[in-house]
This record gives sequence, C-alpha cells and structure tokens, in this order.
Amino acid sequence: MTFSTWRRIAAIACALATQNAAAQAISQAETLLFQTNHLQNAHAPLTLTYAFRKQGSLEAGFSDQVQVRLAPAAQQGPPAVTMQFLSGARQRRAPDVDSPEGNPVLLGFLERDIAEMARQTGGASNYFRKRIRLALAESAQVRPRRFSYAGASIDGREVVIEPYRDDPLRQRFEAYVGKRYTFVVSAQVPGGVYQVEAALAGAAGAAPLIDETLTLVGAEAGKR
Repeated sequence: MTFSTWRRIAAIACALATQNAAAQAISQAETLLFQTNHLQNAHAPLTLTYAFRKQGSLEAGFSDQVQVRLAPAAQQGPPAVTMQFLSGARQRRAPDVDSPEGNPVLLGFLERDIAEMARQTGGASNYFRKRIRLALAESAQVRPRRFSYAGASIDGREVVIEPYRDDPLRQRFEAYVGKRYTFVVSAQVPGGVYQVEAALAGAAGAAPLIDETLTLVGAEAGKR
C-alpha cells in the first residue's frame, strides 16, 4: 500500500459516499493527511525518530521506535525516503514510498493497526481499511491543536475519527465500536507529523483497553 494508492482510494470513497458533486471534494482531513507535503521542511540527510508505545489492558504492552531516513538523491531530484517501522521480531515491512512528500509513518501506523484489527477480530483487512477511509472522507473532526516539541509550543491541527461508531456491521465488532484515531500534524515540526494515536476506552474509571501512540521525539541532521 502506497501514499498514491491511499490518495486514490480516499477520493473514490468520498465520491461513493454521496452523489452530490459539491460533496465529492477531498475532505479537509484527507487533505491534511494525504494531500500535504509533510516533508517540505525536512532536508536530507536527516533521520526522524518516533517513539512507539503500546499500552492497555487488552494485551501486553511494549515500547519501540520508528525511524524515517531521508538521503540525498543520487541525481538532482527529491530525496530518497526509507523507513524502519519497529525493530526485531516486531519490525514490519515498510509501505512503499512512491511519494517524496508524504511522511510514511502515517501509512506504517495505519497498516499495522489494520493488521492488528484483523488479527484480533478475524475480520478482513480491506474492510477496516475502508472504514478508516470513509471516516476521513465523511465524519472526521478537524480542530486546532497546540503541543510541545523540542521545548517549543507548536501550533498544529488534530484530526479525530471513530471509524466503527456508525458502522452498519458494528455488531460483528461491537467491542471495538468506540475505537478512536487521533492524528496531530504541523508544518512547524520536521516531517509534518507529530503524533498518531489509536485508543479504545475501557469501562468507566478503568484503564484503556488499547492505547497505542507514535510520537516524534527527534530529528537528527546528517544521519543516514
């Protein structure tokens, strides 16, 4: 799965959601996540490091990291982008990077989450992928978000979706209906993506069942 594939599918999902031509435009959420040049302020050679943390009462947790590496192109052109998503036995094959603009951590996180949903529920990966796409096209909440990075206060945008809340097949995945995804992006941080979170609340007063976060913790110039 590549950035251009997600872009095409997002556009198709939006078009299928309604027959109104005016409503077929790419949503603000889709634009922020898949139509934005996240890497415009990241100059090769550069390594972006993200902390990955899995918590929650549903399964055992762990901490790991993800690295996105930008290397100068062999010839004049955009930098070469590679990613190592987690490490050791947890390491996942990185999505193909066919766009020098999109930050691949978004797809890395989503594709891992989709695979986990399929494993936990026995559902089909394509079904969960479709629900996320439709939620971004139809019902995403977008609002300002201020956060701290590298000792500075940063202004960004927060995109929140609950893909299974209005799922017509929600009875098949009732335990996951409340799962919420939060994306925090800002042109003020290197790589444009600050944080991605997938969370499923527990009973009132109880710890979350699932809380997985990917957070930018550093950008090291000159490292390849």
